[in-house]
Amino acid sequence: MTKKYSMLALGLIVALPAALSSVSAFALEAVTLRLAHNLDPSHVVAQTLDKMAADMKELSGGKMKLRIYPGGQMGGPRETLEMLQQGALDMTKGSASEMEAFESAFSVFSMPYLFRSQEHFNQVLFGEIGRELMQLPKEKGFLPIAGYVAGERSFYAGKPIQSPADMKGMKIRVVSTPTTNKMIELLGGSPAPISFGEVYTALQQGVIDGAENNEPSYYQTRHVEVAKHYSEDRHTSVPDYLVIATQTWEALSEEQREILMKTAEMSEKFEQVLWEKEVANSRKKAAESGATFYKVDKTAFREALQPIYDDAKKDPKKYSWIERIEAVGK
Repeated sequence: MTKKYSMLALGLIVALPAALSSVSAFALEAVTLRLAHNLDPSHVVAQTLDKMAADMKELSGGKMKLRIYPGGQMGGPRETLEMLQQGALDMTKGSASEMEAFESAFSVFSMPYLFRSQEHFNQVLFGEIGRELMQLPKEKGFLPIAGYVAGERSFYAGKPIQSPADMKGMKIRVVSTPTTNKMIELLGGSPAPISFGEVYTALQQGVIDGAENNEPSYYQTRHVEVAKHYSEDRHTSVPDYLVIATQTWEALSEEQREILMKTAEMSEKFEQVLWEKEVANSRKKAAESGATFYKVDKTAFREALQPIYDDAKKDPKKYSWIERIEAVGK
């Protein structure tokens, strides 16, 4: 993330020093920022945040610290985002889907088959469009300061899903948003908005027939044990965000903000490298655990989901984001 886009993301017009070396750690006031997330410590983003905490401590000469509460100790993303709004927490991790309830523009990441490739997605997330999106929630009590790739989401179940016809009557767990619920319905299934921690048992007991997520989540949660068929339809790419409370940001000095943004930028780059390695490792381990991966012709899926784009055209504000994103990929 460039300094230019860092400032765009925060909606600030400030003249920060050009180089981090211009900040004297001795001039900094000590501050400890409380960060809560719902991830297992082994998750790529959790490891990234641990690395960011170490970087922040080092670059600030020990004056700036992150106190991290992992594993949902303070609740799920909805709860922690609300805590940011209330001033009860400084930072959290939230996906674009989870932030959609607070800022509707993030719903563009739930649009199926919007991104043509990982490169297209990265150009949006780390480019001008992504940074503009990151400005939007500021007046609502929080704002993202870093974006993290989270792969492409695909369906997995107790049987292969290689066409919309295969999904008829299936109960599929989703992160419940109007767009994702509509997607499952158009494909012939029923959306099941159960919590992520309940998915394994729900699959095991037949409460749901399948779910959708990226490869690391599929393997690390052991869903591979109860849903052996992973169909690579790659319908959405939904990023994670590192989010800070607006009032926490405004209470920081310019020097503290600069160090925070420098370590946020470093964390974005670190996470991308870690994610690529984790996807490859998770696919290998899942296959060793008995999973079968299926290549899927996306044509029928795209055609079945066209009504979502037809509906989006009725909302000029939302559709303008979609058109800009599509233009980047052409």
